[in-house]
Amino acid sequence: MADAGQYKKVRDIVLSDPARSVIVVSAAGKRFVGDHKLTDLLYLCHAHIRYGVDCSPVFDMIAERYREICRELELKTDIEAELSALREELSGGISQDRLVSRGEYFSARLLADYLGFEFLDAADWLHFSFDGSIDKQRSYTELRRLAEGRRVVIPGFYGVMPDGSIKVLSRGGSDVSGALAAAALDADVYENWTDVSGILMADPRIVENPDTISRITYSELRELSYMGAQVLHEGAVFPVREKNIPLNIRNTNDPLHPGTVIMEKFPDDEQSERFITGIAGRRHFTIITVSKAGLSSEIGSLRKILELFERHGVCVEYTPSGIDTVSLVVSAESVSSCLYALVGEVQKALSPDGIQITDGISVVAAVGRKMAYKPGSSGRLFAALGKSGINIRMISQGPEELNIIVGVNDDDFEKTVRVLYHSFVK
Repeated sequence: MADAGQYKKVRDIVLSDPARSVIVVSAAGKRFVGDHKLTDLLYLCHAHIRYGVDCSPVFDMIAERYREICRELELKTDIEAELSALREELSGGISQDRLVSRGEYFSARLLADYLGFEFLDAADWLHFSFDGSIDKQRSYTELRRLAEGRRVVIPGFYGVMPDGSIKVLSRGGSDVSGALAAAALDADVYENWTDVSGILMADPRIVENPDTISRITYSELRELSYMGAQVLHEGAVFPVREKNIPLNIRNTNDPLHPGTVIMEKFPDDEQSERFITGIAGRRHFTIITVSKAGLSSEIGSLRKILELFERHGVCVEYTPSGIDTVSLVVSAESVSSCLYALVGEVQKALSPDGIQITDGISVVAAVGRKMAYKPGSSGRLFAALGKSGINIRMISQGPEELNIIVGVNDDDFEKTVRVLYHSFVK
C-alpha cells in the first residue's frame, strides 16, 4: 500500500477473484530504500506533540503521500477534508493510538474508493475488553452482521475500547486483524499478501535463493518461528488455526506465485523424498552441564536445578540428559550477569561431581512433519554434518519427531545451515 502503483496491483489481485470480498489493509509502507513507513511517521508526529515540538513538517510528509495516491488514482475521496480534520485533532490532545491508527484508516478509505467497495471502520467491529484483550465473541458477531452481503475494505491494526477510545495492536497488527476477520466470517481461506512469496526454507542471508515452503503445518510453523525464522505474528495464526482455516502467504509483487499454504494438517500430503520442511537456528547459547553419579535416579534433582534458574529469571531452552549428567541450554545473554552465582547455588543444592560451562554455542533445527515416517532421518542428518567436519556439541529430539535440534559452535552456525539445506533440499 506504499503508493499508487501498489494500489493498482492490489486492485488487480482483488478483482481477479469475486470471492475476495473482505479486504483488510495496512498503512503505507516504504517506497524505496531510505523512505519512511507512515506508521513510523505518525509515531514521530505524536512524539513531537508530546514534547511540545511543531509536528507540521512530519505531518506534511504524511499528508503529501496520500495526496499523491489520490491524484494518481483520480479518486473521489475528499482527502483534504480528511487531513484537515486530523490536523485539528492534533491540537486537541489526540491520543497516540488514535493518531497512529490513521495510517490504516486512510489506506482503507482510499482503497475502498478505488475498488468501488464499501468502507467498514475497524472501530465498528473489533472490540477490546477493559484489560486490553480482544473480545472475540462480540467482535465476530459484529463483523458477521456488518459484512454480510457486502464487499468491504477494513483498516487493520486497531479496534475500539469499551469507552470508545481507539486501541492499536502491536506491530504486525494488520495481519492479526485479517486473521480475526477470516475467523469471524468462517472464510474458505485467509490470504496474507505481503512482499515475499511465502515462507522460505532457510534464511536467504545464509543460503542463496532458498526454496519456498509450499505447504507447512501450524506445528511446524511454531517450531521454525521459535528457532528464529521470520514468519507471521503469532496473533495472525491462532484465530484461523482455531477454525482450521487455510492461511496462504502470497506476494503482492508476484501474484501468480502460489506462496505458502499453512494448515493444521494435510490429509492428502504428498509423498516426497524431501522430509525437511525448513531449517532455522539461533546463535549465542551457553550450555551448563551438571555431572553426578546416579543423577537421573535422584528424585527431585532436575526440579531443584530448574527452580534455581527460575529464581534468576533464566529460561532453560533445552535439557538434554544422560544417566549421570543433565545439560541446561540457555541464552548466553540471559545468564551473563548471574552465571557464577547460579553455578554456586547448583553446587550447594546438589553437591555434583562437576559442573562444565560451554560458551559460544548455536542451535540449529531441521523441522519436518515427515521425519517421523522416514527411517534413518537422524542418522542421515548427523552423517551429513560429520562429513562436512562439523562437530555436534548437543542433540535434542522430541518423541513426536517433528524436529531434530543440534548444537554446534557459533563459528559453524552458517555452515551447518548450508550443509543441511544442500544435503536434504537440493
